[in-house]
Amino acid sequence: MTMIWEPARQIPVWDEADVCVVGGSCTGVFAAIRAARMGLKVALVENQGRLGGTATAGLVYIWHTLLDDTFTVPVIGGLTDEVERRLYKAGRLEYAGHSHGAGARLDPLYLAYTLDQMAREEGLRLYLHTRYTALQMDGARIDAVILENKDGRGAIRARFFIDATGDGDLCRDIGLPCYRNENIQPPSACFYMTGGTDDEHLERMVLEHGAEFGLDNDTGWNGPLPNIENVYFRADNHVFGVDCSKAADLTRAEVEGRRRAFAFEAMTNAYGKRAHRIVNLCAHIGVRDTRHYETDYRVTEMDLLSGRDFEDAILHGTYRLDVHHQQDNMGWTFKYLDGRVETYLGKSPVPIVSNWREEMGLGPAERHYYSLPFRALVQRQSANFIMAGRMVNAEEFAFGALRVMVNCNQMGEAAGVAAALCLRNDQPVWALDGRDVRAALNAGGSLL
Repeated sequence: MTMIWEPARQIPVWDEADVCVVGGSCTGVFAAIRAARMGLKVALVENQGRLGGTATAGLVYIWHTLLDDTFTVPVIGGLTDEVERRLYKAGRLEYAGHSHGAGARLDPLYLAYTLDQMAREEGLRLYLHTRYTALQMDGARIDAVILENKDGRGAIRARFFIDATGDGDLCRDIGLPCYRNENIQPPSACFYMTGGTDDEHLERMVLEHGAEFGLDNDTGWNGPLPNIENVYFRADNHVFGVDCSKAADLTRAEVEGRRRAFAFEAMTNAYGKRAHRIVNLCAHIGVRDTRHYETDYRVTEMDLLSGRDFEDAILHGTYRLDVHHQQDNMGWTFKYLDGRVETYLGKSPVPIVSNWREEMGLGPAERHYYSLPFRALVQRQSANFIMAGRMVNAEEFAFGALRVMVNCNQMGEAAGVAAALCLRNDQPVWALDGRDVRAALNAGGSLL
């Protein structure tokens, strides 16, 4: 690679805060709000022009249920519940009933507006259209992050830092050991389109005509938007063979995702029963899986399937273990706490079914939700740093459950609480007792 030398220069310090959160998805926003509510001055940095990440710029409008696996006992509260209540009161959210895949359908545009309002209410120092580029270390502590935006290049100094970038950009730069799953779950470009296709035999349409438009016999999902007539969310195609933590792959995924969206529109208009038109397309492709980083604990598949209870649990979840396949086996596999395993291949609506509990000689499930231990977020490279989000240290199927938004939301809350406790007690993150984090989350209404 040809190199050029950039002259050394002084970097202005734009801000100084107690906590700096890099990444403004709901994970990062919830981390920032939690820290602010515990009395800290918080700066929040986001590369895009809106908060919310995949839930807003990615247009993914589904959050999974806050109830246990039997849909009878609330097990998740905190900021996810608070935001849902705000959106419901405004008529921008519909509860989806008893479903393992969807608990609520929300309006992503109004969610972005709501997050703006909450950031203002909590006094967050917000930096939109601002890209993280590097960090400055002071021994084993991060001193500042280097950023770029319309004002040029500058820095934010803080006493504690939270990585909510998804890909773990700060984790990378402090030198944490990194790994990738053997099957990197492929991303999807989501869009909104007029006209439903439920009665149009979509599976047959794709099988008969998809190749004409460069489409695979690929699994996808869709559904109506809340309180909006004749506009449907669609995620009908994956983009295969990319790692979106790499710049060239991310570019290819974005371009190919848009092509596939409009190819789908063209196919349904050519062979469907009614006219269709894309009316909104994601500003950022929905990335499921990239880099992961080693921490004090790697979550296993059986930790979740067995509903293992950790004394330092910082989230509860009931979303099924969900792995999207690559191109050689297009489809996805779901594993449930009650033992069911369902594998869908291509557009076939009929799953291949088995039961992991029966195969292991186990009786009925005794627990109806799973947990994540705080130590799964804790690294030992930098004393004033924690991660939260889909870079979580977990086996493939465990990751397939933990990566979804409601679970990442809770990781963000835990990270914000951890930052506050570390600063209050003047201790490195690895010395923090996860049971104290759990207690503080409980005190904030997280139903843990």
